[in-house]
Formats: sequence, C-alpha cells, structure tokens
Amino acid sequence: MTDATAPLLQVRQLERTFGGSWFGRISGDTVVRAVDDITFDIRAGEAFGVVGESGSGKTTVGRMIVKLLDPTRGSIVFDGQDVTKMAGRDLLAFRRSVQMVFQNPYLSLNPRRTVRDLLMDAYQIHHIASGAEAESKLRALMEMVGLNPAMLDRYPHQFSSGQRQRIGIARALSVEPRLIVADEPVSALDVSVQAQVLNLLRTLQLELGLTIVFISHDLRAVSFLCERVVVLYLGQVMEIAPRKALVEQARHPYTQALLGSMPSLVPGSGITRNVIRGDIADQSPPQGGCVFAPRCELRQRLGSPDRCLTERPRPQELVPGHQVACHYATEPAPGATSEV
Repeated sequence: MTDATAPLLQVRQLERTFGGSWFGRISGDTVVRAVDDITFDIRAGEAFGVVGESGSGKTTVGRMIVKLLDPTRGSIVFDGQDVTKMAGRDLLAFRRSVQMVFQNPYLSLNPRRTVRDLLMDAYQIHHIASGAEAESKLRALMEMVGLNPAMLDRYPHQFSSGQRQRIGIARALSVEPRLIVADEPVSALDVSVQAQVLNLLRTLQLELGLTIVFISHDLRAVSFLCERVVVLYLGQVMEIAPRKALVEQARHPYTQALLGSMPSLVPGSGITRNVIRGDIADQSPPQGGCVFAPRCELRQRLGSPDRCLTERPRPQELVPGHQVACHYATEPAPGATSEV
C-alpha cells in the first residue's frame, strides 16, 4: 500500500556513466560520469526545477526519470514503485503517468502526420477513448493549451515554434499524466513566447494538480515557475533550496555565480552583471575534490585551500530544506545576488 505522506518521486544516489569497451577504443577507456550520486524528493503537485549550465547532467536526469535511459546505479521510485525495475504492463502504466515535453518541438513531432493523428496515438495505445468521445477530448485538449481545435488537421510545419511547443504539451497531457518532465521547453522560443508557455505550464499545474520537473539553464525561468530548485554542476548536486531562499540566500558559489550572471532588470545597470569566468569544460575537475573548484571565486578568495581539491563536499542541510555541497558555504558571499 502506498504511503500517502511519501513524496511522489524519490531519487536516490542516482548515477549514469557513458563509456565502456566500445567507447574506450576511441577515448582511451575514458568513462564520462554524466550524473554522479544525485538524491532528491519531489512532492505531488509541486513544480521542481533542475538548473545548471549545458553539460551539467540535467537532461540525463530527466531522461532517467521517464525511463528513456537506465541509471548505472541508484533508484528512482515513483508513487512507491521502483521505475528502474519496471517492464511490461507496469511500464506501460508508468508511461501514462509520467510524460516528457522535449526541448525542440519541431524535431519531436512527426512532420508527415497531422496534429490529430499525433494526439490520437495516445488514446489508441492506452485505450483511453475512440470515436466521438476521442474527438471531444481532442478538441478540449487543444483549447486547454490555447490552440484552436480547427487546427487539428494541420501539419507541424504549419505552426509557429510556440504553437508547436503547445502541441508537444498537449501530447503529454493527452494521457492525463500525474508528472511531466519538461526539458528546456522554452529555450528554443522567442522571449515573448517563452513567457506565454511558462504561464501556460503554471496554469496547467494549478488547474490539473500536475507535478512538474522543469529542466533549464535559465535560472530566471526556473525561479518563475518552480517552488524548489536543485542546482547541478558536472552531474553533481551543488544546492537544493526553496525558490525564495535560493534567490535571496544562495550559499553555494556556483549558485551565486549563476544569479550574478543573470540579465538585470534594473534600468541603467547594463545587460548583465558578472559573467562566470571560464567554461564548464575548460578544466578537468580534481579527482576526489569539488568539481567546481577550478572556477570557484570563493576558493580563490580564501587562498585556494587544498581541501577543495582533495575532499568532495557532500550536500549538507544548513537550515531545514536548504542543502549545500560546499566546505565553506557559511563564508560571506563574494557579491550580491541578482533581482529576479
């Protein structure tokens, strides 16, 4: 029997590596650790953000949650069931409960099929509806995402990028899921359209009671939609906190750097404040130490202590609900955070 008080989704010590004998022939036995010992919980009805630069492991986490990828180690428990062990009918039922919205709506839609056909697939596969009932559901689904039902017989190329993303959201909603993983759903859209899609996701979450995992490199978008946020860097958790605490009292140097590099809305303050120095792939992380050490301004300000290079910091709870993986998280922040 499922515990009603338990989180809807529980991720424990999740790891995913890429490599192996075939890959090693080219790379010299290099193993890429895309996700490295990640743990978090998501409550039912919550919008949970996963943020970090490109290469931080965000998309890999999302694909493992929906079982498009299997973890190398660790567990993903959805509503009391271990996702990593699902197969057959259990997996089919899981597919109906958990859906994904992809980054590029054009590539995720078959250009040779009409929107009606694309949305009807779910009704047929899961035996949800047929005939007049299916037609009624399709029309209601289009209206739910802000599209005219008269567009059902159009092809994907006949829509704008924002409309195609709404179709992608409609396809995810067609099976009436409990959880949606949205992987960079607004990054390919114009700024004005981004706001519309974010508002749509927020409305759907509130009206349908959806649980949303929102993956993005844009901390501003994440802080608009999500109640709690996990910050990733090179596959590891840097910080987990409620939105307000993350924006106003970020304790990890990487989170502070992300906030400082965000575009400012204050007139006369320029386009950006402080851009993070270097790139996520510029330097190899120290073996056994903090992966952010090569780019960490706090470490440099403290005189480059060896501990950052030799001892991996584990997420520790500074206050209830706020975890930080930094040996010196209680040190004063090197700069003020950005307004969000």
